[in-house]
Amino acid sequence: MPWTPSEQLLAPLAPWFEQVKRAMPWRAADLDAPHPDPYAVLVSELMLQQTQVATVIPYFARWMASFPDARALAEADEHATHKLWEGLGYYRRCRFLKAAATEIAVKGWPADLDGLAALPGLGPYTAAALGAIAFQRPTPALDGNAFRVLARLLLIEGDPKREAAALRTWLAPALAAHGPSRITQAIMELGATVCLPQPKCEACPLAAVCTAKQAGRTADIPPVAKRVAVKEQDLWLVAVEADGAYLLHPPSEKGLLAGLWRWPVVTAEPETDAAAELPAPYRAFEAEAWEGWTQVYTHRRESVSPLRLKFGERFPAPSGMAWIEAADLAGLALGRRDAKLRDLLKRPGTPPLAVPPGLLESIRDQG
Repeated sequence: MPWTPSEQLLAPLAPWFEQVKRAMPWRAADLDAPHPDPYAVLVSELMLQQTQVATVIPYFARWMASFPDARALAEADEHATHKLWEGLGYYRRCRFLKAAATEIAVKGWPADLDGLAALPGLGPYTAAALGAIAFQRPTPALDGNAFRVLARLLLIEGDPKREAAALRTWLAPALAAHGPSRITQAIMELGATVCLPQPKCEACPLAAVCTAKQAGRTADIPPVAKRVAVKEQDLWLVAVEADGAYLLHPPSEKGLLAGLWRWPVVTAEPETDAAAELPAPYRAFEAEAWEGWTQVYTHRRESVSPLRLKFGERFPAPSGMAWIEAADLAGLALGRRDAKLRDLLKRPGTPPLAVPPGLLESIRDQG
């Protein structure tokens, strides 16, 4: 059955959004004009990928204070950008943002959607969101929240992403009629605050025209995607200290953790007896531990046991590792898990019940 025209169906969104929109530092006051700072929109969109608004706001403020425009970011030291991104996660976004800013600083802003999509790190959604919010182009942006809103509104069976092309075509007239920036952000707001997996239909401006609500099917539209199995892993996160310095892995140039320093990690073997006596080779130095925690990633859960091994004298750093003076630790860019151990080092730990046999040898073999 043909869908009701979007400019008609989505008309209630515009006045609703004006009343309920949340205050965000990157949101323009005038939603009918091109954004006065497209770079701010770019920064916010990259930061918001897989990250909640409340988490992003303080990072955005600090970032804009340090790198206020594309040229400032393009000329920035990569270590400084990673340090400022520290704790936000998904560090590839930081590298993509700097690469995109470098291209913009040299060539200027792309003139169309294809040009925006060609910028580093900007997939179809981010490019379309940038086009609509920053430049008032009727480029429909479809993320998970938007797919959920439209799937319920139009009663789309199955995975709504299979209808992505048709939905973009359907949505474009509403953007043109009611404002690309306004409608794009209104759909985002609706999906983030009202049309949740457990929807608040009583607060929805589209409830009267929502086909899924009328059919009593908001619970199964869209269908819940199957979750990828999460890998469980136990590990020791180890700070090896000697003569006022710590042993760490320097940043790599590629991979998920590129640009970040890392503590040595030793995977706990299932057969390790956690209650075993501390092996004799480790009694010659100080060892202390802290309460562990669970570090959750998209497809992995780590049971982390933090540990410090303190020697009197430094030994040669294994290949691929380096000694870092304790005074310089605070300035290193670390991932969230590794930053947590750095913070723990500021307070005393307790003697560990055990250290797995071969732990120091495993660290030395990591290079």
